Amino acid sequence: MNKIWIIIKREFLTRVRKKSFIVTTLLLPVFFAAMIILPGVFISSDNDEKVAVVDESGYFAGKLPDEKGIHYTFVDAKVDTFKKSYRNQGYTGLLHIPKLDLNRLPAFVYYSKGQMPFSLRGSMEKRLESVVEDKRMEAAGIDKSKLDDIRADISIENLAGDAEKKGSSTVAYIVGWVAGFLIYIVLLVFGMMVMRGVMEEKTNRIAEVMVSSVKPFQLMMGKIVGIAGVGLVQFIIWTGIIICLRLLLLPLLGGDADMSGAGDMSASASAKFREQIEVVINSIDWWSLLPLFLFYFLGGYLFYAALFAAVGSLVNEDPNDAQSLTFPITLPIIVAIIIMIQAVVNPTSPLAVWGSIIPFTSPVVMMARIPYGVPGTVPLWQLGLSMFSLIAGFLGTTWVAAKIYRTGILMYGKKVTLGEVGKWIFKKS
Repeated sequence: MNKIWIIIKREFLTRVRKKSFIVTTLLLPVFFAAMIILPGVFISSDNDEKVAVVDESGYFAGKLPDEKGIHYTFVDAKVDTFKKSYRNQGYTGLLHIPKLDLNRLPAFVYYSKGQMPFSLRGSMEKRLESVVEDKRMEAAGIDKSKLDDIRADISIENLAGDAEKKGSSTVAYIVGWVAGFLIYIVLLVFGMMVMRGVMEEKTNRIAEVMVSSVKPFQLMMGKIVGIAGVGLVQFIIWTGIIICLRLLLLPLLGGDADMSGAGDMSASASAKFREQIEVVINSIDWWSLLPLFLFYFLGGYLFYAALFAAVGSLVNEDPNDAQSLTFPITLPIIVAIIIMIQAVVNPTSPLAVWGSIIPFTSPVVMMARIPYGVPGTVPLWQLGLSMFSLIAGFLGTTWVAAKIYRTGILMYGKKVTLGEVGKWIFKKS
């Protein structure tokens, strides 16, 4: 045991002392925050489209207001002539609206230099459809104002569990997606780190020296646990950041909303923002989420790291061997992220349930389901079975990896086949 501890300490300290450890630990939360925030910023960012409109129907004048960087200018010109010169006049596109029969609409044509932007198409079609619908209601003698009064805008407030705690499916979706994706990254990055470490020691013949003092199984376990310690330290730092944000953010938002004298509107906006932050923080049971994340973080890593170590022991000088041998290991991880995409949308579907129980996919998929509630959305029997399966799976992969590692780490100059690896697994010690 003392020898394993020495290897663990060596693996841990050599990685924690690197500048790359500090950089990745601090920047990874920023990376995930950017992944959540930036897509919304890009989607909502203004376009820069100047659209000339030739309206032969006469229905749309003054009915296409500018929005989100899309500017409409109605021009009195023949479309056949104007479509040859609109770009020279500073327009990015030309919309041709022909004479209309409200019962049988002709095709509207948009001329542009390249393909029409997707956001522009959606916005434009929505505006045009609204005008046509108004004209049809007018022709049918329907009062649009009365129709608008009839329409209802329903908002559902979710009160979850016996305590009727206010929840948010949007927050659960985002937290589940981030947690599952983070586990996915951990399995790949740290697993590959284990494999590269074994490969380097084998190709540099360091392993020969080390196994003269320790058993191959001790060397493998020391490397796996040492690198797991690096991930655990990062997890503790990230947890501390989350707790600090929870303790500091709400008090900061709870200060005087109207200190600048902006008036009731500013106070109302600040109160609404504070309420949204409270929903984000309070709709998730963080005291359950964080320990379970730690379990699946370590369980998933240990499950796959042993296999990655076994693959590293099989690789010689040819890097193509590593690519072909790691494919059977990385394939279940890729399948897990695919199932996770379904699980964050429908966490109670059979695919999500079984994906969260089978140990090859459970670390990623279960973390996508847990933010929706335990034991509400995720029954305790499913959580218990998932945890038991992952522990049993880790013991199984460790046993298999130890059989492979013991022989592979000292084998040089020969390309190993999967058939030979199978014989090592079932060979008696």
